[in-house]
Amino acid sequence: MTLFSDQAGPGGPSAVTDGPVRRVRLLVAYLGAGFRGFAAQPGQRTVAGVLAGAIERHLRHTVEITCAGRTDAGVHAWGQVVSFDARADVDLSALQRSVNRALRPEVAVRAASLAAADFDARRSATYRAYRYRVLNLPAPDPFRAASCWHVETPLDLPAMRLACDPLLGEHDFGSFCRRPAPEASLVRRVRDARFVDEGDGVLRFEIVASSFCHQMVRSLVGTLVEVGKGRRKAGEMTGVLAARDRSAAGGMAPPHGLCLWEVGYEPLCPDQLWPGLGAS
Repeated sequence: MTLFSDQAGPGGPSAVTDGPVRRVRLLVAYLGAGFRGFAAQPGQRTVAGVLAGAIERHLRHTVEITCAGRTDAGVHAWGQVVSFDARADVDLSALQRSVNRALRPEVAVRAASLAAADFDARRSATYRAYRYRVLNLPAPDPFRAASCWHVETPLDLPAMRLACDPLLGEHDFGSFCRRPAPEASLVRRVRDARFVDEGDGVLRFEIVASSFCHQMVRSLVGTLVEVGKGRRKAGEMTGVLAARDRSAAGGMAPPHGLCLWEVGYEPLCPDQLWPGLGAS
């Protein structure tokens, strides 16, 4: 998508095609609370909108941004990756400083680098990793309210861990996704899924897959929390998955507990787990 190209004109950004270009790759973090998701939407404040605006103001030409994962409204990211073309004389350090000054503290460019001409943040990715945090304490914590779903009912962590096992491998995740166009496939390959006890009442769900369906992780967490509350048995997860029917699964967990943690661009061996699982 091309952002703000209709604002080009006297004193505004010119087209990047005016000269030689290089493909730029940015590693981006953001708090999702103030945005209507990542993707640009008319009349809405989005991560793509403010990011492209800051980039264009610095570069003085339009950019067409591609992202690795189109996070929904309220969802955070630590390891979002975006790519776009910039004029060949781009100063990456200056670009990073300029964007961070303009967008801090909500959005931060953690790293900026040049990439191969055929690099595409979405199509070149081999896996994506998400984390979801649940605060399982009787009382809420104001200092973690923006990034954890507070569940006051005591959760059965061993049962939730057991319920993760059927998710591994290649399955149709229709029970956990918003149904797209009839011809779209909901088959995804999950390399790992587990709960980690961070201590101090925080349970962290981690999942790694080649890609994800819309609202898949939040629906999985919502169903797993029902298992933790004793409303479902861990053994029911296989049947829920096989049903390929959204009504068979639980409700969606709220967006603010979810974070796009990492995007990978190196192939993994069939038996290799994501190396970041279990890390803080």
